[in-house]
Amino acid sequence: MDPTASLELSVDRSSPVPLYFQLSQQLESAIEQGTLPPGSLLGNEIELAARLGLSRPTVRQAIQSLVDKGLLVRRRGVGTQVVHSKVRRPLELSSLYDDLEAAGQRPTTKVLVNTVVPASGEVAAALGVTEDEEVHHIERLRLAHGEPMAYLTNYLPLGLLDLDTGQLEATGLYRLMRAAGITLHSARQSIGARAATPAEAERLGEAKGAPLLTMQRVTFDDTGRAVEYGTHTYRPSRYSFEFQLLVRS
Repeated sequence: MDPTASLELSVDRSSPVPLYFQLSQQLESAIEQGTLPPGSLLGNEIELAARLGLSRPTVRQAIQSLVDKGLLVRRRGVGTQVVHSKVRRPLELSSLYDDLEAAGQRPTTKVLVNTVVPASGEVAAALGVTEDEEVHHIERLRLAHGEPMAYLTNYLPLGLLDLDTGQLEATGLYRLMRAAGITLHSARQSIGARAATPAEAERLGEAKGAPLLTMQRVTFDDTGRAVEYGTHTYRPSRYSFEFQLLVRS
């Protein structure tokens, strides 16, 4: 059965909003709300077009816009299928691993670098250590349902905790820090965007020059000591940051 058949889809022909966009917004909302769960197969474009009184190119454009956002995928011999919706990460002191788990995304991790290096000037300033002092350096590819989500680069003061590769692949960094008795208290964070380098594009399954979300964070424990400096890149088609803004009284 076509899962879209149970949706109350409609378009307003008197609206200045393009018809394809009206349809794509309704389908996107159904995906985000779980009405169209991951794995659902969308029905025939011709049938959907006939049901809504739209042209097939209009329906195709609506579906393609969701493919471009990473919410749908066209599979040869299968059809158009719903994939896992974008993770919206609230701006709080949490780890990507925990956020993915909370969103039901089944996170996995590949540790690509786990070593000790001399601190660069940037890393030394962030962690409050001297330049060239040895720090722990890890790089991880975080996936959800086998699909790349983010590339994570972290630096930690040497001797803070044991960073075993197997443990880093089994759980999140913040969980390991808490298990080691480190109380995470606050962080200083900046968010940005830039074009993917060829290496980043290959890691994340994006096109060279595709836009990426970036995040830099320095995390402090309850004594005010810097315990972690992270610089990460995220696929915007699969990930976003969510802000809550309050009026200052």
